[in-house]
Amino acid sequence: MKLITGSANEALAKSIAGLISNPEKSGEFTNLTAVEKRRFNDQEIFVHIDENVRGEDVTIIQSTCCPANDNLMELLILVDALRRGSARSITAVMPYYGYARQDRKSRARTPITSRLVANMLETAGVNRVLTMDLHAAQIQGFFNIPVDNIYGEPLIARDIVHKLPIDNTLIVAPDMGGVPRARGLADRLNLPLAIIDKRRLEPGKSKVMNIIGEVDGKDCVLIDDMVDTAGTLCNAADALIDKGARSVRAYATHGVFSVDHNNRSAYEKIAASQLEEMVVTNSIPPKTDTETVADQAKFRYIDVAPFLAEAIMCIRDNRSVSSLFK
Repeated sequence: MKLITGSANEALAKSIAGLISNPEKSGEFTNLTAVEKRRFNDQEIFVHIDENVRGEDVTIIQSTCCPANDNLMELLILVDALRRGSARSITAVMPYYGYARQDRKSRARTPITSRLVANMLETAGVNRVLTMDLHAAQIQGFFNIPVDNIYGEPLIARDIVHKLPIDNTLIVAPDMGGVPRARGLADRLNLPLAIIDKRRLEPGKSKVMNIIGEVDGKDCVLIDDMVDTAGTLCNAADALIDKGARSVRAYATHGVFSVDHNNRSAYEKIAASQLEEMVVTNSIPPKTDTETVADQAKFRYIDVAPFLAEAIMCIRDNRSVSSLFK
């Protein structure tokens, strides 16, 4: 098996490669295959696979995070280069699957981009997809190839057990759409569950938030698949504190951390919020500008490299991927 990384999250790919054993050479680990990646003057992407891949099973590690279009296009170009290089099979490992939020027609004349991306990956020549915490589970049905959607829940559950007084912890869904995810975590840890029901009275008016469940005196843990502009999580933390919660933390698999229409970054809002801590995985790399997670005391990362490395080896060795969730 050969491992290739795109430009989206090279640090994560290097960590994964350092954890995947080489079955042909006992005691050694798989190295990343050398790839030349550069841009033409008009920013078109060019790649060249520097090693022979004929007859090989190749795994590409590439999140389609910001810049989503560039990273997605680079992934498709890498797949095309491998297919034309006669690779036997191509697995796309996408720790973060971009365009997943547009998974249905929310109103007339809108696209279903998660299906479009699925079609593009299949047409390019991908034989299997491995991803983490899809925004909507039904996206797996958009593919005609195998899709392994692994969950960050075991990693988050382990972190909660180590960091919080478990006998006083309450799992909270930040909205109705997040109830299945929050319930799964609550069941795994045998903890109570609360739900935040958010409603907008009319366009332009702030949300009215009602809390279903008893939160007074509890250490609340908000759980979501991603945090984008962080408005929902920050508002939820305010509502929980107003209802008597002792503390509020938030966990999410994907830290998108973008800027809202008022030009306020998610980092800024979380730093000024009543959240005690924001914990995400490194499925999306930390930003390299002045607003990095390392600069903010409230932010912390969970490393998913061991989890993804084990999933890749399960696929390589034809073992059950679902065993990772137990």
